[in-house]
Amino acid sequence: MSELYAGFGRVDVTPMMGINLAGYYQVRLADGVLDPLEINALALRVGEAAAILLSIDHCGIVRDIAWDYRRYVSEATGVPVEAVFLHTTHTHTAPVLRRGTGDPLEAEYDQFVRRRMADAARFALADLKPARMGFGTGTAPNIAFVRRFRMKDGSIQTNPGVDNPNILEPIGAVDERVHVLRFDREGADSLVLVNFGDHPDVVGGCKISADWPGFLRRTVEQALDGVRCIAFNGAQGDVNHVNVHPRGGDLNGMFLDFDDVARGYDHARYMGRVVAGAVLQTYDKVQYTPVERLQCLQKTIEIPSNMPAPGELPEACRINELHKAGRDSELPYAGMMLTTVVAEAERMVDLANGPASFPMELTGVAIGPVALLGIPGEPFTGIGRALKAAPGWAAVLPSCNTNGKEGYFPMQEAYDEGGYESRSSYFRAGVAERIIEEGLALLADLRK
Repeated sequence: MSELYAGFGRVDVTPMMGINLAGYYQVRLADGVLDPLEINALALRVGEAAAILLSIDHCGIVRDIAWDYRRYVSEATGVPVEAVFLHTTHTHTAPVLRRGTGDPLEAEYDQFVRRRMADAARFALADLKPARMGFGTGTAPNIAFVRRFRMKDGSIQTNPGVDNPNILEPIGAVDERVHVLRFDREGADSLVLVNFGDHPDVVGGCKISADWPGFLRRTVEQALDGVRCIAFNGAQGDVNHVNVHPRGGDLNGMFLDFDDVARGYDHARYMGRVVAGAVLQTYDKVQYTPVERLQCLQKTIEIPSNMPAPGELPEACRINELHKAGRDSELPYAGMMLTTVVAEAERMVDLANGPASFPMELTGVAIGPVALLGIPGEPFTGIGRALKAAPGWAAVLPSCNTNGKEGYFPMQEAYDEGGYESRSSYFRAGVAERIIEEGLALLADLRK
């Protein structure tokens, strides 16, 4: 065994019914529970250095609330705030964590989650046992697909619909790698950390679900005796579960939703099983490595905002007002194109008076020769690939929506071409390349 200690904590944070759910630019109120939402916590200690890695089943927690939660966990545990790594899996069938809305359910749930986060962290610290760590990489084929397409008329569309005859070609490529960290502990369950990038937007509807990350955890724990599992979603801003050219039984357990996206609870189960299969490919053959160092590093960067041109505002205001009044039918758009136009208009209205830039935290955790790199939003897969190639590391695991949920981080070419992600992003073109540059610099600093 090395100097490493590892501990695990888990708490249920399933909300009350009637609470707002995240996503889709539509009002959705929870009316049932398909499976529970959880906070999973991995505590690590090497010598005097400690870190708490938290993964919560939510669509995302914006920067200011994430800072408050992290400070609360830090005060409750004594672990420095920069060593509290707060990730949200990005499930779209979970509540919106917001403040100042006047909604009493949201206010109550916010404080409940805050307290439960500290509970999970304390449980994990109390569970610390001597451990050794191994790492490996498996593959989850044919469950993540590029969601941006070039159409035959030259336009760019996100989620253009299943079997749309106007699709010309996908833009980009998926990353099917599943990264696995295994912690074997003296006299206690082994712990498995899984990192894979894909949108948990599979279930749809108004019932609570952790989506495929929840199925992943449960499947791994059912398949491997004496194992607890925690999941960290990776770079997933331009990929999702939709196969636009299905064959055979690809659409089993799915339905065509309001925005022309095929969804289904059974398909979320299938995806969790496929990712769990990659864990099983890897689990027994991980490469064990001494862990003599645990280091956390956070840096704040400023990113220019995607403010509208003055001439764009009148139409943006008109679209935004119609949408907020529930009059989308008066707009000449449907499906994902309607979502794109509404999201773009909201972004323009919100940024009409600035700010000119946004602060953004990048967070690194070095566990021996392996690093996690937290990004506070939804990075395109190009960001993930670039960070994984950082020199000097046995493995780099990018983690989306970590210590913030600030929106999409598209690559430069996505701004040049257009599409939902770049049109809705609150950040100016160049944001992805800046994250890569600063992320690689942070990883280099972690190695010193």
